[in-house]
Amino acid sequence: MNWHAFRQQTGSFKRSALLGLGAAMTLGLSAAAVLLPAEAAAEDNPCPFSGVLCLFDGPDFTGEVWNVMAWPPGGAGTCVNLPEHGWEDRAVSAINNGPYTASLFLNEDCVGGPYPIGPGEWVSPLSFAPKSVWVY
Repeated sequence: MNWHAFRQQTGSFKRSALLGLGAAMTLGLSAAAVLLPAEAAAEDNPCPFSGVLCLFDGPDFTGEVWNVMAWPPGGAGTCVNLPEHGWEDRAVSAINNGPYTASLFLNEDCVGGPYPIGPGEWVSPLSFAPKSVWVY
């Protein structure tokens, strides 16, 4: 191979490398642009935890947040008494980020009629201050 042929080959290699690098950067920036709105939507959720019921002591999902779920999740579920956790008469709004319906109760020990909150449902204001919740 003479010098002239070698120079032509390395020149085409450089052009190919630059084109490949440019295409990769364009693809990377496109992927970043596609992912950013999803990340922003996740940041807009005041309940950043997945698989839980979030209770808020303020209206419109503001104030202090407390999250609750059964352990292990997805089993038969469990009743959680809110006064035992310092949340008696505090919950004003709720978000269910779990895959199952959670239920709020006016009384402790999940006694009385349930107030269901479906998966992905946001409720504000709550119509009463719950004393217990049934979660999965």
